Amino acid sequence: MAAASMEGKGAGRDSTEPRPTRDSRSLRAADVTAAERNAGAARVERRGARWRHRHAPAVFAAIGMLALWQIVVAGFAVPTYIAPSPVQVLQVFVEQGDILWLNFWPTLLEAVAGFALGNSIAVVLAVWFVHNRLAERAFYPIAVFVNTIPIIAVAPILVLMLGNGYAPKIVIAALICFFPTLVNMVRGLKAVSPQMLELMRVLSASDREILWKIRLQSSLPFLFAALKIASTTCVIGAIVGEWIGSNYGLGSLIIEATYNFRAPLLYATVILGAGLAVAFFVTTTLVERRVLKWKPGAVF
Repeated sequence: MAAASMEGKGAGRDSTEPRPTRDSRSLRAADVTAAERNAGAARVERRGARWRHRHAPAVFAAIGMLALWQIVVAGFAVPTYIAPSPVQVLQVFVEQGDILWLNFWPTLLEAVAGFALGNSIAVVLAVWFVHNRLAERAFYPIAVFVNTIPIIAVAPILVLMLGNGYAPKIVIAALICFFPTLVNMVRGLKAVSPQMLELMRVLSASDREILWKIRLQSSLPFLFAALKIASTTCVIGAIVGEWIGSNYGLGSLIIEATYNFRAPLLYATVILGAGLAVAFFVTTTLVERRVLKWKPGAVF
């Protein structure tokens, strides 16, 4: 009788609660898919709205400046060898793009190598200065003195010493990146609260542990501020190095276009070099956002 009563209860439950059919399950799955699709569309819309809010003013300003440039050149009949129109510069990118790209890659290589070399040496020296006050007092003034020498005056010396290859251009790009990173990195490594240092010493932490766990973390915002500066100046250094005794690169192409009054090619080369510097800056900014998620207030 107990078994029968249990079967009766089970039968009663089954009879009162309808089982989900295949059609109802399909409808629920379709509702979930539609909800996910709507949520994805909403996220895309929010991202688009943020992008428009952040970048639309710059885009419209650039378009307005190009339009003003075209109007001034056409309205005052400015000769092409003085100031070409944006349309003529665009024609250079289309018709002589192979020449531009052929000279673009050496400059890119020199800028990247100089950026890596100069900033690496600056970071190593900054760590050394923080841990050795005597070294800081001895070599920091020398670094300041080297930075005061105009890079256009150093370039011929380096070309005489290293030849006309890639080496002098890389060294020039490294020199122009070196000092801002050194100054910011030294300041960042020292920007640790005395209470934190005292706590680490109470915990018997070594200088290496303090460096990796405390000093480097505090120096990252300062480091990326310097890297943003170096990301643009390394391109300047590479181009300046190419002005002195080089037959390739954007700097050499600028000199050749200037002396031959090829103004459209000159403007196109300058724009390409500026675009390279902007690309470096944007890349550094994106890396900064990925690395410094833990400290957004100090960066943005």
